[in-house]
Amino acid sequence: MAHTFLLEPGRWTIQGNWLERNGLPISVKGMTLVAWNRDNWFTMATKLIFPGSDRSEISLQYKGRLHDGERQYTFLLQHNILGQVEGEGWIGLDTIVQRYWVIGDRQRRSGFESLHRISEDTYYLSSGILSGHFLTNTIEASLERQ
Repeated sequence: MAHTFLLEPGRWTIQGNWLERNGLPISVKGMTLVAWNRDNWFTMATKLIFPGSDRSEISLQYKGRLHDGERQYTFLLQHNILGQVEGEGWIGLDTIVQRYWVIGDRQRRSGFESLHRISEDTYYLSSGILSGHFLTNTIEASLERQ
């Protein structure tokens, strides 16, 4: 079974929890759209909302390139809260792992995402954002292909 998230165009729903340091979990829902062009460039757009909360939505716009036959890729990300972000991803047998860092950030914020394949239509996401050496928030959620 090959990866379907990221490596194939598609629409994915996100549902799970957002957790901040010293806070209670907050419900998070969202959608991710993945598209590819002929030159092995992908775009990914994600929007996260927090139902029943006054927390502002989060939007992410990715652009990246996966070279033919490679299992590693790089990407640029425009994040509505963090700003300009650069990152890299590795495609493992069952998991896609991404690491990123905010460009020119005085707080030295960075983050990671791990997308573990449960089935062709389901992935489990674990992610976190760090400020310096401290974890500031995490997300644990399931992604379902539509």
